Amino acid sequence: MAERRKILAGLSEGQAALVLLLPFLAVYGAFLIYPFFRGVWISLHDWNLLAVAFNPDAKEFVGGRNYVRTLWGRNIEWGLFASPVMQTAGILGTGLAFFLYRTGRASRATALALGIAGLLFFLLPGFHPGEEGRWYDRRFWPTVGNTILFVALAVPGVTLSALFIAAALDGETRAKSVLRTLFFLSQVLSVTVVTLIWQIMFSPRQGLIANITEAFGGSPIVWLTDQQFAMAAIVIATVWWSLGIAMILFLAGIQDISKDIYEAAAIDDARGLKAFWYITLPNLKRTITLVIVLQIILHFQVFGQSHLMTQGGPNDSTQVLVRYIYQTAFRDSELGKASAMAVFLFVIMGAFSIVQFIVGREEG
Repeated sequence: MAERRKILAGLSEGQAALVLLLPFLAVYGAFLIYPFFRGVWISLHDWNLLAVAFNPDAKEFVGGRNYVRTLWGRNIEWGLFASPVMQTAGILGTGLAFFLYRTGRASRATALALGIAGLLFFLLPGFHPGEEGRWYDRRFWPTVGNTILFVALAVPGVTLSALFIAAALDGETRAKSVLRTLFFLSQVLSVTVVTLIWQIMFSPRQGLIANITEAFGGSPIVWLTDQQFAMAAIVIATVWWSLGIAMILFLAGIQDISKDIYEAAAIDDARGLKAFWYITLPNLKRTITLVIVLQIILHFQVFGQSHLMTQGGPNDSTQVLVRYIYQTAFRDSELGKASAMAVFLFVIMGAFSIVQFIVGREEG
């Protein structure tokens, strides 16, 4: 120990920091950096998992063909309102970004991020197969659409629920402490336990929801096998499961706001919802941004709920991107194509991380 101290004492501050960081950098590189670049390399090959396992030379370099097979098709055209719902949402999002920036309700970075997202929502869904055209992978883009729909429903659900629960449970009473613990408990459960709980809850015969529906004279809904309700069932289970961390982050942000501000506002009769709207929300901007981006990145990687609750059905209505990657790699043995889809997913999550960094720096 004494020898290590002597060695470190002879180094500059930067050199000592590098020496201390080396073990972490070695592990990080071995388990994260190298696998990522290895995955990119695999995506450039026709790589049959079983064939390469027995013969390492069975792979073939194909360049970007896996990306073309996954993302593109034959006779692909772009049309105005080829996907009316998504493209209308894109127009509204772009318009909202411009309005928020012009009225000073959003920073330049926030408005730019929202505007770019709206523009992508308008442009990308416009691509579609023309006459006698088709996608090379008919399941990929519907699966991406399912994943985006899941994220679009789950992220606001988690964010709003966690925010209001945190605001309601802010305080040091024993009852609020117990309730905070109860709301956080779901976070420590594994995805297997969560899906088992909600499979029972959604059961049309013995589930609590079915019993409540029958008590009010209604007919039980077959949630997990009905194409109209299967995605909603997964979203509900996910929101319940994901509340804990978001609630804690919001609670920490609320408790960091000076009580003097609330006391001064109370003199002007700003209490309750008015104080929440004009004091709490503006002071939680950075926390809200952090929670939203973390939830987006997390929920784009959804797998267990879809795999265990509905097996991607019915009719692929709950098939999500990570589950499709898993099936392509390990069921179909197309590791190159699966790696191309994984790189596509990485780009999406990286884009949201960059947006969060830009917005956070602007607001800081």
